[in-house]
Amino acid sequence: MQSPSSNGDTATRSPARADTETAATAIAVRGVAKDFGGSKALDGIDLDIRPGELLALLGPSGSGKTTLLRAIAGLEPLTAGSVHFGGEDATGLRVQDRKVGFVFQHYALFRHMSVADNIAYGLTVRPRALRPPRDEIRRRVEELLELVQLPGIGKRFPGQLSGGQRQRVALARALAVEPRVLLLDEPFGALDAQVRKDLRRWLRDIHQRTGHTTVFVTHDQEEAVELADRVAILNRGRLEQLGSPDDILDRPANAFVAGFVGQAVRLDVTVADGFIRAGGIALGPAPAGASGGPAALFLRSSDVDVVAPGAGTATGTVTAITRASASRRLEIRLADDLPPVEADVGLDVPVARGDTVALRIRTGRLFALPST
Repeated sequence: MQSPSSNGDTATRSPARADTETAATAIAVRGVAKDFGGSKALDGIDLDIRPGELLALLGPSGSGKTTLLRAIAGLEPLTAGSVHFGGEDATGLRVQDRKVGFVFQHYALFRHMSVADNIAYGLTVRPRALRPPRDEIRRRVEELLELVQLPGIGKRFPGQLSGGQRQRVALARALAVEPRVLLLDEPFGALDAQVRKDLRRWLRDIHQRTGHTTVFVTHDQEEAVELADRVAILNRGRLEQLGSPDDILDRPANAFVAGFVGQAVRLDVTVADGFIRAGGIALGPAPAGASGGPAALFLRSSDVDVVAPGAGTATGTVTAITRASASRRLEIRLADDLPPVEADVGLDVPVARGDTVALRIRTGRLFALPST
């Protein structure tokens, strides 16, 4: 059982160690804070992003994830802290000098320009001394259209494309300037579910082929877990946990992360004499090393098994049944004063609303609460 003060991979660094780590990272965020009036959008964020990594910024609305992405890009001036790219302090650099590619949720394509001109825009507006020759720009646009699987549409206009195609063009435009970092703000948020799913696979493939360090904002947990090498969980402007999808799902750093990811139900419980109790009933044995007192237990459907009568650690009443593709999900009430938990059973398991079922409950996501 963990205390609520745990915050994942975040830690205090000595100045010497911080300098070494900054040089070894693609992006280093150090003590970044951002205030809007009297409200703290970011509150002392420390974050290291590895070269070639695909990192997801995940959190509820208002957690600060988009503000952090904009701060990295230079679109949002900082109240405090610094941002480094490959060991270089970029805090004072203009957006155009940071060499980042930014993809917005709503495409931000120029409707009066062709697809080819949109992709080439970042190259054609460079000062003449830095602008590639016209033939090289044309070749680069054709290569990028092939990369994003849209060959031959350079003469079309954004209004002639689907939402998924427009987002691919937006990514091609971001890649055209050969950025050292690619930043995406909810890139699939405006698309329907099936298109989102297809583009998630496509983006992962693009990332593997190009190797760009990529940071993307999402509120979709499935998207973060499926795409990212690591996930940064934000809440109220603070970094709660940084880790792999397995870390986030299976080893949450604190009660907030345990409750936020994985569609978990929270039960306020008491640990005493080696058992976990809630609503006057025993749910099961406490994990080894769990201290006595009040705690929060987080249960997903995968933590609750329906077992043969007499074989469980608790019982409950089935209050609702919903069908999934290859299983059924049961909503089960353990006691009148507790929120219902969920369990998945096979289609061949005979069960009906109102049945009393025996349950075996896994109690690993248990977090101590302050004593009152």
